[in-house]
Order: sequence, then structure tokens, then C-alpha cells
Amino acid sequence: MPLKYPILLAHGMGFRDDRPIGYWGRIPGALEARGERIFYSRSDGNGSIEGNARQMRASLEKLIRETGAEKVNIIAHSKGGLEARYLISTLGYGDRVASLTTLSTPHNGSVTVDRLMKRLRPAIRLGCKATDFFMKIGGDKSPDTYGAVCAFETANAERFNRENPDIEGVYYQSYAFVMNGPGAHLFMSIPMMTVRHFEGENDGLLAPSQVCRGDFKGIYTGSGIRGISHCDEVDMRRAKISIAKKNEGECGDIIGLYIKITEDLEAMGF
Repeated sequence: MPLKYPILLAHGMGFRDDRPIGYWGRIPGALEARGERIFYSRSDGNGSIEGNARQMRASLEKLIRETGAEKVNIIAHSKGGLEARYLISTLGYGDRVASLTTLSTPHNGSVTVDRLMKRLRPAIRLGCKATDFFMKIGGDKSPDTYGAVCAFETANAERFNRENPDIEGVYYQSYAFVMNGPGAHLFMSIPMMTVRHFEGENDGLLAPSQVCRGDFKGIYTGSGIRGISHCDEVDMRRAKISIAKKNEGECGDIIGLYIKITEDLEAMGF
């Protein structure tokens, strides 16, 4: 049976979900096949948390007008989870959100970003300005790459958590993932080794300790040498990936995890 409320998917940094080649791979189609109503945040790829949350608000309001639904279930990847929390807490939409599921969202910031900012802040600021230029050409309304990166510093994450507490009546759950080695995903190999140097195991960008929030569902990896990268979490390769909860054995493709998420939410009446 499908969920009582529609699903709003909130993408992470660097991409948008309003393109023919979708951010979420095969996931929306698989969820729609089981009867779910799927909508998208349609926010900037490299916008600030605050700006993207306001864009998400517009998408949420449009969803409610079109469907007549009282609430939505938000499934968010990476930075999208912070934007969803800002929407729920600061923008006051807790009464419109039944649940928030986050996958590798940096709720507690990133120690690696702290270290890199301490050593390379001027270069990072310059690189972010250049990135904003190209993101604007690509369609972002208000890119703010430097602001987004600063939000990942642990001190800023602590302040964000104080200002955006969990709202009573909204169910929060979170998932973590890890790569088994740099060879698992060539694109993510260098950031994976950098984060491993500072924080230990990670998915190519974030360590499990930094992504826990609410009902933490555990750490997922893959069988063999592969593991699950930050990109694999949203099926960017459009290919079957062996996924397993750490120390509990294989549990199928990444799509199966999303289906399980919806099944669990359904069982809770969402």
C-alpha cells in the first residue's frame, strides 16, 4: 500500500532535480511503481540553506494545492536534509510535514571542512566564487557556494542545531553510509581518502558520526570491496548496487532501501 502522504524529494549540493536526467536515478520510478506520489524540491544546486529552504517551501505549497494533502513525507539527501529542517523549524512548516528521512545529511557538520577551511579558506572562497558563476549559467537563481560550505563547519552546524530543533509531531530518522575503499568509486576516491585521514570511515564526503539525527537507522555499506558512496546513495550510476547494513549482511539494491523506508513509514501511519 502507498503512503498516506506524498513524498517530497530534496536533493543535495551540486545538482538540481528539475532536469531530464534526474538526480535520483531509478528511485522515483521504483517508488511510483508501488503507488507513491513523488514531488521534488526544485531548489538551487548550490544555494544557501536558507534560500533553498524558501524554494522548497514554494514546491511544498504547490504540492499541497495540487494534491489536497494535509502533510508530506520528506526524503532528503545530504545538504537537502538541512534545508528541510530549516523549512520545518525556522519557516514554521512542522504542521505540514509528517516525517523527515535524511540520508548522509551533515547534521553535525564536518571536521574535514573545519580543517580545510583553517588551512585553505582564501582559496576555497575564490573557488566558490568561480563555482557560483557556472552554477548561475547552469540555472541556479541564487548560488551561494561559499555560504553552503561554511554551513558545514562544526561550529556553524552547532548553531544551526540550536536554532532549528526537532519539532514535536514530526518523525525524524537518519541513515549513514560508508565506502569500503577509494577504489569503490573513482570520482569519490580523493575526497574519501581526505575525510578518512581526518575522521575515519566515510561515504566519500561524510563520516557516520556527523549524519546522525533523530531515529538513527544505522550504517549501510556494500558487499565485497565496493561499499556505498555519497553518489551511490541516490543511484547516480543507475545500476544495481549491492547494499548491506553493516555487520548484518546483504539486503539488496539501493532502491530496496528506499522501498523499505516507505514501507516503514506506511507502518507508522504516514
